[in-house]
Amino acid sequence: MKALVLHAANTPFDLNDVPDPVAGPGEVVAKVSSCGAGLTIQHFKAGRVPAVFPRIIGHEICAEVVEVGADVETLHVGNAVTAYFYMYCGECAMCRADFQPLCESLEGFVGREIDGGYAEYIKLPERWFIKLPDDLDWRTQPAHVGVAMDALATPYKVLRRARITADDTVAVIGAGGGLGVHQIIMARWAGARVIAVDTRPEKFATCRELGADAVVDASAEDVTDALLTLTHGRGVDVCVDYVSSTVTLEAGARALGKHGRLVTLGGAGQRFELDAAQLLNKEIDVLGSRYVSPREIRETYELMVGGEVWPLVTEIHPMEEAEELHAMVERGDVIGRAALLIG
Repeated sequence: MKALVLHAANTPFDLNDVPDPVAGPGEVVAKVSSCGAGLTIQHFKAGRVPAVFPRIIGHEICAEVVEVGADVETLHVGNAVTAYFYMYCGECAMCRADFQPLCESLEGFVGREIDGGYAEYIKLPERWFIKLPDDLDWRTQPAHVGVAMDALATPYKVLRRARITADDTVAVIGAGGGLGVHQIIMARWAGARVIAVDTRPEKFATCRELGADAVVDASAEDVTDALLTLTHGRGVDVCVDYVSSTVTLEAGARALGKHGRLVTLGGAGQRFELDAAQLLNKEIDVLGSRYVSPREIRETYELMVGGEVWPLVTEIHPMEEAEELHAMVERGDVIGRAALLIG
């Protein structure tokens, strides 16, 4: 099969022929149609996050099952699937409670510790595949279907984590990024008012098209002051921070109103300070949100089946252009999400 192999961090992809995978007991092989090219896997490629090399990266797949091993019970040849990123055990207390991202025996990540979706075929244990709904038209837009397992599902979880309703005003920091634009989509789906915060004004037109009611240019304005002005001094109900730097987290926290919720996801993951009196007097919640459960991914796909939401994919390239596409991801030039067509 053709595969994009990384032999070391911060090196170009090697597009080459490698042996086809064969399903063993409890394993499934799927033919990959597309795979998302997001910042998470770019961190592997750039060496910012350790990976085991040589490695085929990628996990945001749209694929079709072509082989099942012995003892596989839930998947069959012809099923459309995506992959679950976290290599969870399925048996610990966290997994049984549907908190798979907090698995107590986590084995690693698909596309980092084991080969992922930048190849014509992918092999995984049965539990790390997620069957797509039968009514989802994955063949005509495989790139969109593939990225949705992260791009839409992650913001979908945030809606629940932060208890976002139609009565809320939601500030999205890093709104022009691959997850930020989809947080706008999901917050608008929930009926909330949305304020997009970013440092790149060229992305604000897309934010507005996706439903942002207002924008804040963090490169030119004080974010806290701007959010307070836009809410007439009341403060935002929810601040979702996809940058998670010291500056953004503290600015977002100061802009919260009563019963405000601050949510941090990925990004820089830096330390920050909070005023305990503010937490007490306003009854503020500070929340972390780490990826999603398989159930939340399935629920997101059901929303797509119903035509309620759809991801924004602005860059779709063949495998031969993977290097150029990852350079765009590294520079932050992608508005929405990017993907490779594999099969």
